[in-house]
Amino acid sequence: MALFRRSPTLLGIDLGSDSIKAIEAVREKGRLRVTGFGRVELPTPDARADALADLLRHCGFRSKRVATSVSGRSVIVRYLNMVDIPDENLKTAIRYEADRYIPFDLNEVVLDCHRIEDAPGVGANEMKLLLVAVKREVVDEHLRLIQGAGLQPQVIDVDAFALGNAFALGGPTYELAAGKVVALVDIGASKSVVDIVRGGESYFTREVYVGGNDVTNAIAKRFGIETFEGEQLKRQPASREQEIAEAVAQSLEDLGNEIHLSFDYYENQSDSKVEEVFVSGGGSRVPGLEETFERIFERRAMTWNPLEGFDLDPGLDHQALLECAPSLAVAAGLAARVSA
Repeated sequence: MALFRRSPTLLGIDLGSDSIKAIEAVREKGRLRVTGFGRVELPTPDARADALADLLRHCGFRSKRVATSVSGRSVIVRYLNMVDIPDENLKTAIRYEADRYIPFDLNEVVLDCHRIEDAPGVGANEMKLLLVAVKREVVDEHLRLIQGAGLQPQVIDVDAFALGNAFALGGPTYELAAGKVVALVDIGASKSVVDIVRGGESYFTREVYVGGNDVTNAIAKRFGIETFEGEQLKRQPASREQEIAEAVAQSLEDLGNEIHLSFDYYENQSDSKVEEVFVSGGGSRVPGLEETFERIFERRAMTWNPLEGFDLDPGLDHQALLECAPSLAVAAGLAARVSA
């Protein structure tokens, strides 16, 4: 018997294209609590190892156990209608099915699958199956990076599913969406992730290669300033919100139209409507975003706090954490994988 058993902790690390974000969480008495967080910018994509080392050095995380995630064109996600089969036969059956849906040699990928319960558009004696394939070299690269920093990889997820996991932790936004099919949109630097969910189940995902960098470039071009100055202005518009909204209007229009195509595709395939849209990510605070999205989508679009489902450790800088929170959705969903 362990009289002084330590509560399990996990470090969720989001290895983004422009920055690395991390959330450390502990689970105690069924509740999740953030015990640490951090973010470090990437000067170049090749600087990930040094940036990760800097992050760990400055943040003083206690946990060595890590959950991270993958994304990009080397990650394939498919939602399949199949003849219903027992769970114990899924892994074997999917290797025969995967050849039809995966554009890579199956020897070069890591495969996984998950049964989706109560999915719309599923006939009698059918099931909806989520199939994920990731290029093995992408997984190996993440493992090398994590292990090279002296950490212990426990979970490798997909960005979109980590986003959904953060949402499903609960909080006011999740309660607002109870029983509804909603879209989660996380606007990163180089891409935006769309995950259409109901409750804790993902029904459709897509990556849109328009993101915060496009908005930053639009600001820099409009005001005749350097890109890094455009980024600062995007994050801290002060009294220039109206000017910035005008500068980024076309970029937001392009992003909104691409996301709307995803909604149309899902709705045509499933005979189910996306009712509301919840936006996160570093690009979610751009002036005019909610209004533009609501006009394009013709449904409510609002930003949300990905840390709603967590308690916050009293020793943390709560103001700094809440300011950073929109960009921490993926890291939060990864940290939430901590064991009970």
